[in-house]
Amino acid sequence: MNLQSNFDLAPVTTFHIRARARYYASYSSVRELADILAMPEVQGLPVLHMGGGSNFLFTCDYPGIVLHSAVSGITFAGGDGPEVLATAGAGERWDDFVEHACRAGYNGIENLSMIPGSVGAAAVQNIGAYGVELADRIHSVTAYDTVLAREVVLLPSELHYGYRQSLFKEPHAEGRYVVIAVTVRLTSEPAFNLAYGPLRELAALDSLTSMDVRRRVMEIRHSKLPDPDVKGQGNAGSFFKNPVVSQDKFHRLVAEWPDIPSYPLSDGEVKIPAGWLIEHAGLKGARVGGAMVYPRQCLVIVNTGDAVASDVVALSGKIQDEVLRTFGIRLHPEVIFVGD
Repeated sequence: MNLQSNFDLAPVTTFHIRARARYYASYSSVRELADILAMPEVQGLPVLHMGGGSNFLFTCDYPGIVLHSAVSGITFAGGDGPEVLATAGAGERWDDFVEHACRAGYNGIENLSMIPGSVGAAAVQNIGAYGVELADRIHSVTAYDTVLAREVVLLPSELHYGYRQSLFKEPHAEGRYVVIAVTVRLTSEPAFNLAYGPLRELAALDSLTSMDVRRRVMEIRHSKLPDPDVKGQGNAGSFFKNPVVSQDKFHRLVAEWPDIPSYPLSDGEVKIPAGWLIEHAGLKGARVGGAMVYPRQCLVIVNTGDAVASDVVALSGKIQDEVLRTFGIRLHPEVIFVGD
């Protein structure tokens, strides 16, 4: 536990855009977290909890304390049947958790391979990819309740999961809970979700394993997504949420855009890939300053090397305006803007 002042956030966020926090501290246990929150220096200051820094855009210096979880550990607990409960500390890299599960021969989260960020952030965001959401596998989340000043265990019915939504984002609870660990339900049985197009070919394989699915997901993601650790490719992953529209709206869109991709939802609405909308609004490779729409996946905005936050903000606004003008759909950021 080390409280640092005037801390440069660029190295600990995947956009790698300069901003400073008044204070920054990392903790590896609930006790350390409680001790930090009790420090006289941070009383009355705003508090922001950050995992891998893969879903934040700091638009200015942060006037409070940024807390980083370093809570580690991955365990598997099996019962008499095929179900296994896998638990990871909030500070673990999400993809490390997925890899551990696949190497152990457990199935259920392999489709979520290579999603950047920490385990704690995954629970907050309800991450999803290739037909699977974390909510599909969640068993419980252990969190520190800052109001009650103790650990609590939150069950699926309490987590209020929706598309990129959770209890942790609701106004009445935002900032109250700090994720300490996440437990998911896995299985040793061969139960895979191969509904996403490029994964369907795997159904023909004999003795398919979760590691096979993981490798294919990684191939797909490598082929079209930039690596935030490479200079000139800093990014926060999917910048916008995929919009959901009514059946009537979708039918009107199909009349003008017959090849528009879509994913029917159980409630009758339709999800449309935001990346497709951005590309077909003519924004592939669009730039503002050092920020660019990534040509191989238009859902991603990259820092080409010298972007400042205002470049990303301006480009995201341009994307929203053009998609609204072209399709009548307002895109909403998945990335969290921190600042003015």
